[in-house]
Amino acid sequence: MKLTDEINPGISPKNTAPDSQQLEYAYFEGQYVPFTEAKLSIRNPAFLYGTSLFEGIRGYWLPETKQLSIFRMKEHYQRLLFNSKLFYMTPADLSLDDLCDITVELIKRNNPSTDMYIRPTLFKSGETITPTLENIPSDFCLWTKPLGEYLDLSKGLSVCVSNWRRVQDNCIPARAKAGGAYMNTALAVTDARKMGFDDAIFLTSEGTVSEGSAMNLFLVKDGQLVTPSKTEDILEGITRDTIITLALNELGVDTVERTIDRTELYHADEAFFCGTGAQVSPITRIDNREVGDGTPGELTRKIQDLYFDVVKNKLPRYQSWCTLVQL
Repeated sequence: MKLTDEINPGISPKNTAPDSQQLEYAYFEGQYVPFTEAKLSIRNPAFLYGTSLFEGIRGYWLPETKQLSIFRMKEHYQRLLFNSKLFYMTPADLSLDDLCDITVELIKRNNPSTDMYIRPTLFKSGETITPTLENIPSDFCLWTKPLGEYLDLSKGLSVCVSNWRRVQDNCIPARAKAGGAYMNTALAVTDARKMGFDDAIFLTSEGTVSEGSAMNLFLVKDGQLVTPSKTEDILEGITRDTIITLALNELGVDTVERTIDRTELYHADEAFFCGTGAQVSPITRIDNREVGDGTPGELTRKIQDLYFDVVKNKLPRYQSWCTLVQL
């Protein structure tokens, strides 16, 4: 596919809006357009029925070199394309390389100087009132947004086990970031915060531990990492994979992937969430019970420090995970 450089006539990527603020761009319907012009019809099936797939990717601003380090971009798009087959959303004219190229170009056009959230989405386009995935065209869009800390990383989180169960693989597979499935997430996190907690932990329909509202979960027990297996209705997280790799390679710590009972949450020495948004977020209370001594654990802090060194391209061994965009 030849990527188009076309945007609205008379608009240059370096031009600014009338208030002297830089114009923000999105990729929509095969073009780079001003963000305010990237609009869907209220009859669009993705709006009506949540028939969309998305990824969340982070770009970390490196002020010393004026670059944005996009973390594991290729792996995010590989997951998106893999899951697009499951949901009949594979884009006919966009390859893995195309998606990466579009992302880099959009970052250049938006020219950020801060950490960024990058949101690619595949969705069912056109106008229909039929809730189906068949015979409806798929499209791709992309936008970016400045993003700091999704959760407070300076202190431990207080979380609860949600009364809502994680949506099952035979309902809407959690291993894919399907738009409609995030009503499940919204219910859990909203109720948790209304009760005074920072976030929630899902159980599976069988009552075993699954993951956080929108992030994977790790426990530390006797110096070992423990995390729910991929068959526990979890997202097959890229940050999860990063943590498992770093813990083993840099700290010599093994990770056990297995079924976890609810009560194991209360016996853990440490606990943390991880994900593109959550990054590495220590958990210090679960259901009003202290985790360990009630402070972020030593191994969690070591993993957190390692993670930020890697995403900011400071460890040569992992530089292939970072796509550097010069701005």
